[in-house]
Amino acid sequence: MRAPKEVEPAVTSPVVSSRDLPHPVRDEIRLEGLLHALSDPMRLRIVRELAATSGELSCSDFELPVTKSTTTHHFRVLRESGVIRQVYRGTAKMNGLRRDDLDELFPGLLDALLDAAGRQAVRVGG
Repeated sequence: MRAPKEVEPAVTSPVVSSRDLPHPVRDEIRLEGLLHALSDPMRLRIVRELAATSGELSCSDFELPVTKSTTTHHFRVLRESGVIRQVYRGTAKMNGLRRDDLDELFPGLLDALLDAAGRQAVRVGG
């Protein structure tokens, strides 16, 4: 008769929700990615709206003149470049500007870009 096989305890990994969204850590944020993300007028508009609030805004708070799938793409580019942080709160996807990270990595850059974007909007009516 064979000896019973020993069963090793199961190794479990932390549960990661399928709703967790990937974000770069501060040291992974690159200047070229940031500039690319902010080079699109719709993404710059999103960032300007987030900068004008002290908290988070849900995706539905933004009234963009593009399709829902295009809006989703713009938020993904901003998140993956490290400009915004997105988290689910219930069924809402909330968006916040990563100002602390961006100011630490690129001091004054975000304020300069937002100021220039504001002056341009006044000049061209947008």
